[in-house]
Amino acid sequence: MTRAPVPGWAIALVAAVAALCLLISVSFRIDDPDLWQHLVVGKAIWTLHEIPARQVWCWPTYGEPQVLPSWGFRALLWPFWALGGVTGLFAWRWLTTLAAFALLWAAARRLGAGEGGSAAEGARSGPGLATFAVLVLCGLVYRQRSQVRPETLVAVLLALEILILEARRAAPVARVWWRDRAWWMVPVAWAWANVHISYPLGLAVLGFHAFEDLARRRGARLLGVIAAAVAISFANPFGWATLAQPFEYFTTWRHEPIFRGIGELQPVQWRFNLRNGLPLLVGGWGLLLLWRGRRRGVDRVEALMFASFLWIGLTTQRFVGFLALAAAPYLARDLEDWLATLRVRPVPVALRGALIGTLCVAGSIPEWRRVEHPLGLSLDLSDTPVAACDFIAAHDLRGRGFNPFHFGGYQLWRFWPDPARLPFMDIHQTGTPMLRALAAAAFSSRPAYRQLTGAWAFDYALVDRRTAAEYRLLDFFDQDSTFRLVFVDDVAAVYVRRAGPYAGLADSLGYRAWPAGFGDLDGVVRRYAADPQYRGAVDRELARQLEESPRNAMAHNFRANLALFQFRTDEARSELEAALAVDPELPNAWERLGLIALRDGRPRDALAAFERQRSQDAAVRGLELRIGQAWQRLGDPARARVHYRRELARFPDDAEARDSLAALGGP
Repeated sequence: MTRAPVPGWAIALVAAVAALCLLISVSFRIDDPDLWQHLVVGKAIWTLHEIPARQVWCWPTYGEPQVLPSWGFRALLWPFWALGGVTGLFAWRWLTTLAAFALLWAAARRLGAGEGGSAAEGARSGPGLATFAVLVLCGLVYRQRSQVRPETLVAVLLALEILILEARRAAPVARVWWRDRAWWMVPVAWAWANVHISYPLGLAVLGFHAFEDLARRRGARLLGVIAAAVAISFANPFGWATLAQPFEYFTTWRHEPIFRGIGELQPVQWRFNLRNGLPLLVGGWGLLLLWRGRRRGVDRVEALMFASFLWIGLTTQRFVGFLALAAAPYLARDLEDWLATLRVRPVPVALRGALIGTLCVAGSIPEWRRVEHPLGLSLDLSDTPVAACDFIAAHDLRGRGFNPFHFGGYQLWRFWPDPARLPFMDIHQTGTPMLRALAAAAFSSRPAYRQLTGAWAFDYALVDRRTAAEYRLLDFFDQDSTFRLVFVDDVAAVYVRRAGPYAGLADSLGYRAWPAGFGDLDGVVRRYAADPQYRGAVDRELARQLEESPRNAMAHNFRANLALFQFRTDEARSELEAALAVDPELPNAWERLGLIALRDGRPRDALAAFERQRSQDAAVRGLELRIGQAWQRLGDPARARVHYRRELARFPDDAEARDSLAALGGP
């Protein structure tokens, strides 16, 4: 069924709503630790007026030849920061996002995502309004990969490639080879090879269209374009070594323990992709592809795009954004085609536009409200070792330092190009395979830790306190008599070697009572209760943590626990409130505030606190029991029974919940 073209004013209004939704989706606080190294490398390229060919980022392999990844992206990014700071970074996100989705919109039109359903009609009438809903959906999935990374520039290149090739496919084959639009792919391939190691994706998409040409007997010209694209990709500062990197990763690096532990290299976790509509995107695209295949015949290019991008997007979380981008024009075309076959009464254009605009906004709100990506035009430094690096700078720590690789970028930002203050490992896990294997093993193996610290003779160490996988490493340093803790906050701990140039610092500022690790806190509490002198030392050291860093929720939290241990509930409540002011997601803090309120005879306050805890983490054992107790004290036994039963449904061995229910006459 062919419908009249959508008026330009309707397209403009719905497009504006969709564009606004896309901009909001990528306007969340930047918290990517890799950002700092991207900026440092960009700064180096602009200030040195060259692309460094030697490794100048980490001290263990300093001066060795290197392949500098994504140098083109970093060189382009630096002026945005230099001119606009944080605003410049958001400008980068906005510009690349709008550019990518505008190109995908144009590609959808070339494919025929119009009111008529064919490529010719779609090109004449413009896209249907449902196309904009598809773009917003794909933008929600893409959102999680929109940190300021090379992938944001690749998004533009991928969208441009799809547009070029689909425009070519919709037009007659050019008789003269140099007029064939496919040759525009050669400079795109060159740019891609210089901005990110994902360049094989571009060649693969080109290959899908070459296969389509051969299947339709349109000639083998695209094979020549592929050859030219591969050849020009060697025109990069590091030649074949750059092009070898993705293959080295696939065949070798991804099997190393340090890479296996990186979250973004793991398969997609569906529970984190429900609000953004990823299941709808994947399922909807697959069903519409099959429907279109039965009705019009299989679109071989679309089928290949679906199979390949679905595989890479779902098996490696890093590529889920590319899946969303690749899906957008084809899903839009297929959806518009399906809608055109529905036998329904025509809906006025104004009403259709209002419905699509409302759907775009309302469907985005659940994802926009995610606590993991809070909206805001700022940097989130809650996981960045700012105060620890302030301490390193203030006390002139230099030499052989240890750090986890995700701290390396910020250390470079603070201390590059000083060769005496470079990190042990940067965001690219720079180092030999043996060094990477030993560093990864040291997080959980004491023998590996001893081998690492013995082999590299660290002068100081900067250790993560927010990553659970590294908690044991904190304990290893705490229990190592050759190191002493000299700084600690929520984010990081700094240790120095007790013998050598920092012996005086270890003696004057060393912590002796409170550890940075969490493995022996029960022993600390027992000693705190039994030894008044030790108790005083603990109180002084926790107070010092509050003074030395604004990231001090843990110190407030521990002070609250010690106050509860001594039944000082008013003090504990004050400490927990101070901790939540620093870290609103502090584990179990609201539950403890609720328990204090129950103990103080304030069941209404207790209920509010328990509900806040449930909104953060509903899996806390005993939470439903406490909510039931609050309702019981408020004189509502019926609601109390409901929550006691919920607790027993989840934890059948909870004797307190069972006894509480029995006391109310429940089964």
